[in-house]
Amino acid sequence: MSQKKSLLVDKNKMPLAMGIAFVAFTTQFGGGFASGAQIYQYFINYGIWCLILPILTQGLYSLFFWYGMRYAYKHKTYDYRSFSDSFYGKTRYVMSNLHEICYLIMIGTASAAAFATGGSTLETLFGIPYWLCTVLVAAFIFVIALFGTNVVRKCASTLSVLIIIGLVLVLVPNIIVQWGDIVESVNRMGNGEMTVLSQESGAFGPALWSAVLYFFFQLSSVSVMYQHVEPVTDVKQINRAAIGMFVCNFFAMELSIVGLLAVAFVADLATASVPMLVLVQNGVGAGFLTPIISILIILGAISTAVNMISGIVTRCVNAVERRMDSPKKRDQDIWQGMLCLRCCLPSWHSLSHSSV
Repeated sequence: MSQKKSLLVDKNKMPLAMGIAFVAFTTQFGGGFASGAQIYQYFINYGIWCLILPILTQGLYSLFFWYGMRYAYKHKTYDYRSFSDSFYGKTRYVMSNLHEICYLIMIGTASAAAFATGGSTLETLFGIPYWLCTVLVAAFIFVIALFGTNVVRKCASTLSVLIIIGLVLVLVPNIIVQWGDIVESVNRMGNGEMTVLSQESGAFGPALWSAVLYFFFQLSSVSVMYQHVEPVTDVKQINRAAIGMFVCNFFAMELSIVGLLAVAFVADLATASVPMLVLVQNGVGAGFLTPIISILIILGAISTAVNMISGIVTRCVNAVERRMDSPKKRDQDIWQGMLCLRCCLPSWHSLSHSSV
């Protein structure tokens, strides 16, 4: 009898640690990263330090994620509310609720950005109405989050592979072709000259603060990781996951920085909203790579929203189950469906009406 095939990565053929690392990767890799806008905003605009500070940013990111996952594994807190109640102890009545508010703000902005970015990019690519594009994005997020943590992790693994392949296709040929421009940009920045987008001085202090600020910006997403620790059987898996997320995230960020340095002093960059497009338009494969950049932006935006919404669905389902006596699987599915829909609808509704 033939086995049922799936478009998602088979979790039985991928180590759990790598699947967890890919969840962290897709949580960080959003539309802003894919477009190159965040890379300029937090790193390249601060001068030559952009080449070394990703080590600090991704090191801190992996360290705090590693600690959070180890704590969740040790104390069996597999959603962010259980984690914060255990972690904050006697102050949980204040701190856990503050954390809840922060997460709700984060999920609102992340899902709204996913619908807006994914919808507008799909509209540009295929010419279909914006409201229909946002429905398609919402439907994808809804279906993935509906089927629980295992499917979210498989989806993250699949999207991570696609994103990494896309980054390599876009960046490596252009790094090779525009290597002379990259070296020239590095030399000019080393001499204190700043990019066309920058209003900074090039001093180390502001560059360091910007790199740390980017880490703080990403740190709140550690809350989506706790649910993925539940199938862990050995703390060594968490250690390997932390190493994996550092390698994946650092590779993607450093590759993006090196590639985007090719256009750091190109005048067109000053008016561009997507620096990656400027890169391929000044390099090779513009006709072929431009749609790939659009796909990367869509994948980045959607993958972040999937992880965020899955986090709050798991938190709410676990809270409901604790109040039920031996909940049936059918009841769990109903609650997951209701909560997924509840998370998706508000952002889609507001964004769809704002586009009219």
